Amino acid sequence: MTNPKRLFDFPYYQLEHYPQKNALVTKYNGKWVPTSTQEYIDKANALSRALIQMGVQPNNKVALISSTNRTEWNICDIGIMQIGAQDVPIYPTISEEEYEYVLNHSESVYCFVSDKEVYDKVMSIKDNVPSLKEVYTFDTIDGAKNWSEVLEKGKDESNQGELDKRKEAIGENDIATLIYTSGTTGKPKGVMLSHKNIASNAIFSSERLPIEMGKSKGLSFLPVCHVYERMLHYMYQYCGVELYFAESLETISQNLNEVKPEVMTAVPRVLEKVYDKIYAKGTELTGVKKKLFFWAIDLGLRYEPYEQNGWWYETQLKLANKLIFSKWREALGGNIKAIASGSAPLQPRLARVFNAGQIPVMEGYGLTETSPVISVNDMRNKGFKIGTVGKPLRETEVKIASDGEILVKGPQVMVGYFKNEEETAKVMEGGYFHTGDIGEIDSEGFLKITDRKKEMFKTSGGKYIAPQIIENVMKQSRFIEQIMVIGEGEKMPAALIQADLEFVKEWGKLKGHNLPSDPKELVNNKEVIARIQEEVDHYNERFGQWEKIKKFEITPDVWSIEDGQLTPTMKMKRKVIKAMYKDLYERIYGHSS
Repeated sequence: MTNPKRLFDFPYYQLEHYPQKNALVTKYNGKWVPTSTQEYIDKANALSRALIQMGVQPNNKVALISSTNRTEWNICDIGIMQIGAQDVPIYPTISEEEYEYVLNHSESVYCFVSDKEVYDKVMSIKDNVPSLKEVYTFDTIDGAKNWSEVLEKGKDESNQGELDKRKEAIGENDIATLIYTSGTTGKPKGVMLSHKNIASNAIFSSERLPIEMGKSKGLSFLPVCHVYERMLHYMYQYCGVELYFAESLETISQNLNEVKPEVMTAVPRVLEKVYDKIYAKGTELTGVKKKLFFWAIDLGLRYEPYEQNGWWYETQLKLANKLIFSKWREALGGNIKAIASGSAPLQPRLARVFNAGQIPVMEGYGLTETSPVISVNDMRNKGFKIGTVGKPLRETEVKIASDGEILVKGPQVMVGYFKNEEETAKVMEGGYFHTGDIGEIDSEGFLKITDRKKEMFKTSGGKYIAPQIIENVMKQSRFIEQIMVIGEGEKMPAALIQADLEFVKEWGKLKGHNLPSDPKELVNNKEVIARIQEEVDHYNERFGQWEKIKKFEITPDVWSIEDGQLTPTMKMKRKVIKAMYKDLYERIYGHSS
């Protein structure tokens, strides 16, 4: 088989080139259960045959909602697409109203869900979705139809000929999937992606992956309903990578040690948490050990790739790697060759310190509408530069508009928004996809993102503020968990800060402050406010007078996906957060927003 052209070709390509005993591996009741490449294909075919019997036609939509990544999802994915239908992956954490909107807008005819919680949410709105015939579950749930019934039905091979005919009829430019963006504003839009969009992205992205084909393991934990993780699943199949699904975000450390993967993906939030955990352990050390730990970190923070710091630095770094960073690598399983970071800007200090410790964190950039990768760093061939998102992939043209917006043309650019020609025309003006991000391309061809176009704002004095840049710098403080810069149309920028409450409490103990345990009281504590003011003052030094954070308020809540302040990929929903803290906004600016 030549390179896969349609998404369901990937498992067949793997079977021909790198057949795996452990193609997909999920943990059930404490035990890793493997599915071989052959079994993966057999089950996907059974599912396809059953769906044809159940009346699913080409271009019908079938929804997939799973709380965790698991083998069943991938089997359904292939089974749905190879009969010419499109799957609609939905974030498990969104509200019932959003489920209802997406299922109705996509006109989904069937829905596969992972567990009782998701099942109950779907069932609560099922009567409001006329197109939806039935809901099947992966877990065994009393009173619910199980997906095994569908596989059972598909054991009847009498319509295999019909399946073969349908597969044959699908071309690479046909729509493969409909992915609803978890917009930080407004109703989610259904992004139509073709087989070619995602397949080309998987193959071109694999050229940036420094692993041994057919002999590596990957750990998957970012939501597969997001195109980033999903595209990588096809890429892993193309590269013959054994794919293990982490049980949850909470069990990543344990799963890393069980699986010992060569490759995984992460969002900056996860890497920040890993670093903070390591740093916290370092502060508990004493004497020489503590000195060595902070010496290694200090070296790491000055890291530049390709031995740009000279031989003396490299000699010291070798020693730091032996004494300190080797333990960090062990904590990640000991075999990591690449961690792809995407979805939000990565702080350069994290890129430095992880790469200094021989944990290659490579930042990339893309959007759902670009399937998703536009550019990505690669340690090989001088393709890595800290503070950039790397060079564009093969066949991808990136240009910068006169207002600084990043425009893209390439095989990964979406077909359009489902049932929304007006919005499609707007973002595709002039034949390039308009990303809504501001950036620049340096003399060596590296792309750098400077801000979100729609998140930049002007103060009343007419000065532009790029909030993400300020937020990223401020978040380096151990005291600050999240920060949102505000001040559109106001006389100065200010911030809403979600403090790292655990760290603040630890600091209080160390300093002998008698801090209240109730978060509402804690954030109004004089000592805490004064200490966070010190942090803000420290980081303000890096900015021009007009950009400095002049005032801030600390919020008592932890911002989360569940409570609606963050999108499923952990980006801030700025409008929601601003509306939530109207009173704090008023306190800062002395009027209502």
